[in-house]
Amino acid sequence: MTPWAAPLPVVALLGRCPRCGRGPLFSGLLRFRDNCALCGLDLRAQDAGDGPAVAGILVVGTITVVAALVVDVKYAPPLWLHALLWPALVLPLSIWVMRVAKAALAGLHYRHNPEPG
Repeated sequence: MTPWAAPLPVVALLGRCPRCGRGPLFSGLLRFRDNCALCGLDLRAQDAGDGPAVAGILVVGTITVVAALVVDVKYAPPLWLHALLWPALVLPLSIWVMRVAKAALAGLHYRHNPEPG
């Protein structure tokens, strides 16, 4: 582990640079910056692969299915209400889970492999 690394919760939850913990990690919703604006860390080598998508599918899917079943059994709303309610929950939750997972994987990658290549 490198001696100069930001705490993983700061990196994952706030989307900060894995080295300094202050610079923004993302340039958009899910795209990494090329370099940290504050410490200059090259972020182009960070690749989370399919991990964030899998986390999104498993976490958000489980939460949504359980919530939909509970709401359906307890309140029995009409089908159109389900069609409005669950996409409104799934989309922002999916983006948030994928951002956190992608930042956490980038932080872990930096901690355990700080040298390029």
